[in-house]
Amino acid sequence: MRQIRHFINGEFSADPGGRVFDKRSPLDNRVIATVAEATRAEVDAAVRAARAALSGPWGRLSTDERCALLHKLADEITRRFDDFVAAEMADTGQPHHVMTQAFIPRGAANFRVFADTVKNVPTEAFSMATPDGAGALNYGLRLPKGVIGVISPWNAPFLLMTWKVAPALACGNTVVVKPSEESPQTAALLGEVMNAVGIPRGVYNVVQGFGPDSAGEFLTHHREVDAITFTGETRTGTAIMKAAADGMRDVSFELGGKNAGIVFADADFDAAVDGIFRSAFLNSGQVCLGTERVYVERPIFERFVQALKAKAEAVKFGRPDDHASNYGPLISQEHRAKVLGYYARAVEEGATVVTGGGVPDMPGELADGAWVQPTIWTGLPETAAVVREEIFGPCCHIRPFDSEAEVIALANDNDYGLSTTIWTTNLARAHRVAARVEVGITWVNSWFLRDLRTAFGGSKQSGIGREGGVHSLEFYTETRNVCIKL
Repeated sequence: MRQIRHFINGEFSADPGGRVFDKRSPLDNRVIATVAEATRAEVDAAVRAARAALSGPWGRLSTDERCALLHKLADEITRRFDDFVAAEMADTGQPHHVMTQAFIPRGAANFRVFADTVKNVPTEAFSMATPDGAGALNYGLRLPKGVIGVISPWNAPFLLMTWKVAPALACGNTVVVKPSEESPQTAALLGEVMNAVGIPRGVYNVVQGFGPDSAGEFLTHHREVDAITFTGETRTGTAIMKAAADGMRDVSFELGGKNAGIVFADADFDAAVDGIFRSAFLNSGQVCLGTERVYVERPIFERFVQALKAKAEAVKFGRPDDHASNYGPLISQEHRAKVLGYYARAVEEGATVVTGGGVPDMPGELADGAWVQPTIWTGLPETAAVVREEIFGPCCHIRPFDSEAEVIALANDNDYGLSTTIWTTNLARAHRVAARVEVGITWVNSWFLRDLRTAFGGSKQSGIGREGGVHSLEFYTETRNVCIKL
């Protein structure tokens, strides 16, 4: 039984009289760790440690020295790769190949990419005329914003936490991280790595706990937190934004999505089926960029539905370290209940269940895990709840369309605007549709293909701000202008 504590000012700690909670395995619902729940005083200690570090050794490092430390950090993550994989598999139950090929390598890559970005981004300079003819010179400075509150989700815990921590530290900030209560382990493990490579005390802090009346609320309401970055559901983002209004603190949000996949009849059929399968069912559908609405041009509609059905029915459920399996559970029993509630609602609303819709038969102790079947529906109107609301599970609704204008209207008829994926061999059409779909990121003939230098974020209720490359620097730094009279 592991005991997971906070990481504050370079040390692991927990109030001996404080509350703890159980972390249960999504595989079989057994308790795998006890986790400390931060008190208001512990969150305050973490914020004060982060504030002090800004004026300590960390604040005196040059950009080159700071970025060299982040490269060492990435190297140490790679050296302890198996530890991070094991921790993430224990928390999420997702397959070994997902962790080793994507989620953990991206965590290390985030530190390298942003360290290199910071060193190579110029600021602006302007010479200007003055009435006396001598002129003046204006130039910009990028300075750290201060203490950043980082609230990260459970679906890709290490990847999405480091996606925020890496640029924050590269820019010279300090952080207090509140990981999801469902995935506490890799944020804590990163504290060990910070100490191993010599990151100064107080630069990276972790407080464990929940949202309301717990670590999340205490952190977002703390007036010494200069900015807050959050990935998660839109409702929580709304609450954080209200808290951040006290003190006019900056926010960066990547929120919910009800993403559309668009498949034209001229698409590479097999590639489109494979791509939509990944985008709907990877990580058991627990991907903010996942596709829950699929629109397929009518001439290939029936064939496409049957092909996607065959792939969904071929998944192999099992433990993440079982290389014969390729499909994991949902994160928790609570989330499974939510997803199964939507499965039942789809039937109530008149859906045709093409496949799935329930719980797979699992052997032995795995029967107590948070398993659900990959599920495909057809036949629902756009007003149906499972077509309009984010489910965050392994499911999608497929609808035929007849024209380009129709499918653009269907894709845009939603409160969210995070991402879309378009499948066509007509390059002109790809450009036209990509420009008209109201989302923050569009993939053409691919999905989840990320260049970390590019802008990432959502439109409408899917977020505020952009992350990635220089776009992250806009949030994690304050740009100041210096005017020199010559």
